[in-house]
Amino acid sequence: MVSQEQRRRQLAREKFLRQQQRRTDARRKARVRNAVIASALGVVLVGSLALYTTGVLKDDGKENAGAEVTPSATAPSTPPDPCDEPAKGEVESMSWKKEPAMTIDKSAKYSMKLATTCGDIDVALKTSAAPHTVNSFEFLAGKGYFDHTKCHRLTTNGIYVLQCGDPTGSGSGGPGYTIPDENLKDKSLKDNVYPAGTVAMANTGQKNSGGSQFFLVYQDSQLPPSYTPFGTVSESGMKVLKKIAAAGESTGAGDGAPNATVVIDKATVTKS
Repeated sequence: MVSQEQRRRQLAREKFLRQQQRRTDARRKARVRNAVIASALGVVLVGSLALYTTGVLKDDGKENAGAEVTPSATAPSTPPDPCDEPAKGEVESMSWKKEPAMTIDKSAKYSMKLATTCGDIDVALKTSAAPHTVNSFEFLAGKGYFDHTKCHRLTTNGIYVLQCGDPTGSGSGGPGYTIPDENLKDKSLKDNVYPAGTVAMANTGQKNSGGSQFFLVYQDSQLPPSYTPFGTVSESGMKVLKKIAAAGESTGAGDGAPNATVVIDKATVTKS
């Protein structure tokens, strides 16, 4: 008959043997796993070596100099600034209590030129359709209001616009007065789309709340017809806009300050 102490020792020995077996099995599985990993790494290294020697990964500064490289997800690259240094000068703080008196010829043709650090953007203005807006821009440009101001916002997701006209660069600045909404039934606005090349007034979301901020559409954008369309960008101006857009915006979320240094060195409105 087995005593209680003998039985206890037997159970302890069996437990020890089971633990030893589990450790042995674990070591065997680890050896197998490591062998598989080593094998896989060998395939990758051999494959990479083959790619390198055939020139796919090789960067010799000649044939592959223009090859497109996908940036790392952990270290996104920022395109180089495509624009020049701003002209010397500072933004002047100006404000008026009421909309300027109508001085333009509503039946004449007017154009606006934005001489920017990224290139000239010429705009044909819709004088007869948006006389208050064109008159305001003629007044502000004549005062040098837009000179040396930054275009503070670029959107690259959902809507595609460059926004300018705020001397403070904060998105909340204005001339101290507001102008009425105009031309909201422009024939160019179809299916709530502001087509590429449109220049329109920004506002606060309320009626007749436009001031000095405006946006330039570089790609068709779905927007409600609530923003006065008052001009059309020239073909050469569109190239400038697309260059600015290609440099992206600062947040990476599709709405932020342009990576390009977009400064309006001089804005002029002239009668043709």
